[in-house]
Formats: sequence, structure tokens, C-alpha cells
Amino acid sequence: MTEIAFLGLGAMGLPMARRLLDAGHRLTVWNRTAARAEPLAAAGARLARNPAQAVEGAEVVVTMLADPAAVEAVLRDAAPGLRPGTTVVDMSTIGPDAVRDLAGRLPAGVAFVDAPVMGSTPRAEAGELTIFAGGEVAPAVEPVLAALGTVVHCGPLGSGAALKLVNITAVITSVTAVAEALALAGALGVEREAAERSLAAGPLGAIVGRALDTYSAFGLGLAAKDLALALDAAKGLRVVAAAGEQLHAAAGERGAGADLSAVVTHLRGVTA
Repeated sequence: MTEIAFLGLGAMGLPMARRLLDAGHRLTVWNRTAARAEPLAAAGARLARNPAQAVEGAEVVVTMLADPAAVEAVLRDAAPGLRPGTTVVDMSTIGPDAVRDLAGRLPAGVAFVDAPVMGSTPRAEAGELTIFAGGEVAPAVEPVLAALGTVVHCGPLGSGAALKLVNITAVITSVTAVAEALALAGALGVEREAAERSLAAGPLGAIVGRALDTYSAFGLGLAAKDLALALDAAKGLRVVAAAGEQLHAAAGERGAGADLSAVVTHLRGVTA
């Protein structure tokens, strides 16, 4: 079994870390809010006081954090504990530019793999995530990723982050478009259930399901951050920019932590 340090126990990180513990890996965890780690400690994980302590002796270090700034700060704090031969696996959504920048800042002999994920919190709990892996995936890393889902090997460093950004941008903008279609249905007097059924039966069925999902925990603030990364990477994405505006408006009303599906109820209220 692999010696793993897991840094970041948010809505996705916590069930992912539990999967690794249940798979029999030796796990040390750290989270800025220490109380989030207590369920894992009760299940047998070791708790670290800080990132540097967490990564001491780890073969694989997994980071699952909110944005590029958070990953940079945590890896900077962890650097004194990193040793040659360790692989850092970032599973956050930070974009390829940040991946390559962070990899260049690591201590000598420490490898970096970008492996962001697609999937909801329930899929994280079930070990059914899609993992876009970029860079050289060492043998010690393979079983770690396999415990979390299906690995798609994308190519060189940064390619996993790039493909994740393409996929998540498509999902977020599509969910926002469905939210607007449902708002239009309301404005036209179409019965809500009829509109939802007809859209779900068409080519957007999976997106409609995500738009109406009440179980996931992908915050509006994180979704807006992902679209901002896409806009930084490619200019002229007008649909993406418009979707970002809707997400910011929904977050202002519902809160940045509300799930992406809250854009549906937000737009329904705007057009009522």
C-alpha cells in the first residue's frame, strides 16, 4: 500500500480521501479547518498540524483545493517536508498554466502530475470519478488514482488540466443555458414539469439532470472560477462570459457555496 498525504478536505476532497483510506492506503490528512479531518481520523487516518508535516515520508501527495492561489500557498507550506522521489498529484481545477508554473517551483527530485476530476460528490463517494491525468504517472500513483475512478491519460504535463477545463466549461455553460430555457418556459406559461420532462427526453438529457440535481455540491463560486480560467485561456468566448455573469448574479442571491443547480431557481425568480 502507498503512503499518501491528502491536502484539502472540501466537498470533494473528503470523500476522495475516505476512498483512499478504505482502499487500505496509509493516509495522512491536513485541512485548513481541522474539524473537517476528524471523521477520517476516527477511521484511522493520521492528522497533520500543517502541510509540511503531512507530506513527510509520503510517496504521493494529493492536493484538492479551490483555486491556483490555494494550491500554490499549500505547496509552498509543504515544500520543507517534500523529499526527492515524491510525486505531487494536483486534482484541483487550476488550468494548465498554473500546473506548469507550480511544477517548476517544486524542490528538485519531486515529480508533478495534474489529475483534475470530473464528477459529483456522490461519484467521489463511489469511486466513479473521471480523472484527466497529465504528465508521467509513476507506478506508485496508478493505484491511488484507480481507487478514485477511471483514469484518462491525456499526455504531457498540463494536458489533464486543459482537458478538464474544456469539459467543465461545456457542462457549466450548458447548465446555465438549460436554466435560461426553463426560465423562458416560465415566462411563456409552460408548465414547469412539462418543460423539464421534454428537455430531459431530448439531446440535453444529461445536462438537464445536472441542472436539476439536488445532491451535488459544486458551488457557484467554484463554477464561476472555472469559467474565469477558460476566459483567461481563450479570448472571445462570449457564451462562456455570459454564463459567468449569470453565475455571479446567482451567487449574489443564493451564496457562492450554493450548488450550480441554484442558477435554475435564480433565473426562474428573475423572469417571474
